[in-house]
Amino acid sequence: MKMTADNFNLSDYLSRIGFEGDTRNDEATLTQLIQRQLRTIVFENTEVQAGRIPSLVPEDIVEKVIVNRRGGYCYEINGVFAMALTAIGFEWYFAGARSMLYPTRRPKTHMVLIVRVDGRYYLCDTGFGGYALRAPMEIMEDEAVQDGDRFRLEIMDGEYVLGAMVQGEWQRLYGFAMQPQEWIEFSLANYFNATSPDTVFTQKKIAIMQTPNGRKILIDNELKLIEEGKMEKLEVDYDSALKEYFDLEPLRG
Repeated sequence: MKMTADNFNLSDYLSRIGFEGDTRNDEATLTQLIQRQLRTIVFENTEVQAGRIPSLVPEDIVEKVIVNRRGGYCYEINGVFAMALTAIGFEWYFAGARSMLYPTRRPKTHMVLIVRVDGRYYLCDTGFGGYALRAPMEIMEDEAVQDGDRFRLEIMDGEYVLGAMVQGEWQRLYGFAMQPQEWIEFSLANYFNATSPDTVFTQKKIAIMQTPNGRKILIDNELKLIEEGKMEKLEVDYDSALKEYFDLEPLRG
């Protein structure tokens, strides 16, 4: 599978995420790519909150995320990550995932990447926000610790389910199957997430970014600063916090 754009340049992407050194088709490069992207490209929904449907045209994603230095949600930031994987020569494919953070069963509107390195398959995801993965996770029933955060994969009803330890309790994040999906398949999910009143993206203003030892989570006027397992909650003005903590200006409709 390929994911390309006429205006994508690997050097520009690596500069955008602060990647240093040579890129190779190996686990070390894959890990550094994910970690650097998670710490520099914001998971955010300012475009949806401005009443727009984010474009899935690859060139538009490059313009938004790399040239204009904004973030986006899963299709956009996992999409630009996939362009980098293609440019470097990784073997990968998209897969649909079902969020388990809602009270009722949802369609598979989340998008993840399955990457094959040295004969092993890894779950890679830079676009879930919250308490999501901090590095690639080999796909098998097992637990992993990433930067102090605990994750596990378990099989339920024939699919893998990713869970995270959140404040002392396991929380199921999403389920996925090892079934390749084409880029075009996510166009309906994108429209749904951007327009349905039943999605978190239309209901709340969101900005989330990881740090080396934690994460910053801005939901409406509440900011959570999490470092080494300790959380500080602040009541803030969303627009001001978006600029101060994420270096982003809000968008207007």
